[in-house]
Amino acid sequence: MTTTDSAVASVLDEVTSLAATLRENGPEAEQRRWIPEANVELLDKAGVFRLTVPRRFGGLEAPAADQTRVLTEIARADTATGWVSMIWLGSVWMISLFPDRAQEEVYAGGSVRVSTGFTPSGTLTPAEGGGYTLNGTWKWLTGCRGAQWAILAGLLEGPDGTPVPHAALVPVSDITIADDWHAAAAAGTGSSSVTAVDVTVPAHRVVGLMDVLAGSTGDRSNTGADGRNYALIPLLMAHGSAVFLGMAKGALELFLERLPGRGITYTSWTDQSQSPVTQIQAATAANKIAAAEALQEGWLTLLQRHADAGTQPSAEERSEVRGRAAFAIQLAKEAVDGLYEASGASVIMRDVPLQRFHRDVRGLALHALYAFNSNMEVHGRSILGLAPDTPFL
Repeated sequence: MTTTDSAVASVLDEVTSLAATLRENGPEAEQRRWIPEANVELLDKAGVFRLTVPRRFGGLEAPAADQTRVLTEIARADTATGWVSMIWLGSVWMISLFPDRAQEEVYAGGSVRVSTGFTPSGTLTPAEGGGYTLNGTWKWLTGCRGAQWAILAGLLEGPDGTPVPHAALVPVSDITIADDWHAAAAAGTGSSSVTAVDVTVPAHRVVGLMDVLAGSTGDRSNTGADGRNYALIPLLMAHGSAVFLGMAKGALELFLERLPGRGITYTSWTDQSQSPVTQIQAATAANKIAAAEALQEGWLTLLQRHADAGTQPSAEERSEVRGRAAFAIQLAKEAVDGLYEASGASVIMRDVPLQRFHRDVRGLALHALYAFNSNMEVHGRSILGLAPDTPFL
């Protein structure tokens, strides 16, 4: 697939040109536990945060394939910036599932950043005069320090008294951000906890979480076969795998950059690149990355075909996307592992960027949505004709 929209192609070119700067800022992000504002400003200026904003609001409304290309390029340059950008782009796209009135409020500027807390660890109660009151705390809200809005999941008591998960859209200025992100991996993502205390949320900014997952929310005009009504979880899987692919590509670049002049200690090899073992390690990593990319084409084609037709993927197709995207992520992780192990003991030093890529890839691969075994189970159940046993399809 190639990028045909000139505006989107321009974003991709600009992001590619920023790679050296984003990578250079990696240690600062890790030290301050949040990506530098310069990274955010550069990506904003490049148009990255307009990619998933609808055209009617001044956005680029890029197709999923182009969204993933940009995310891969960002993650190739810097792991933390890639992960944060992924969260923002996916969350901004989710706003398109809210009623038109909410979309108008969030998308008004054409470029916007939104973070999401999917775990329903908050509560929503009807407020006097309409709307709802939101209370709760959400852990690990990636990008909250640079976002303008947050989508926070909370339980709302249904007519029969059963708590039902809903998604509430609130300005970040209405919530409190804790300074509690102290992580061994992905330190630069600034994934702090946030708390809402008696935050008033208008009714048009609250939607059922199951409706969000199914793409069946109402009171919005952007429905049907408009080419951008993707299935949410498959889109998030596509975004996530794109970031892991970018990290693996970045690790391969960093590995190759370190080779000139390096030998293998306590052996006769004075030029590591001449060692057959190193040659096999490099080729294995490169082919794992290529295999992951080949898998990627399949789910991107599936997503776009359904969006163009105005249909939703079947449960079997959704399960397959989860399984194959997770398998691609596993391949990317294995590629980075192999390159790290081929890099010698000096790779553990903080001034060697490859060690940060390795720590971040391994840490972020533990994310519940992208965890290998969980996704293999979902996919395997589908293959065996069993129910998926999860609504997150």
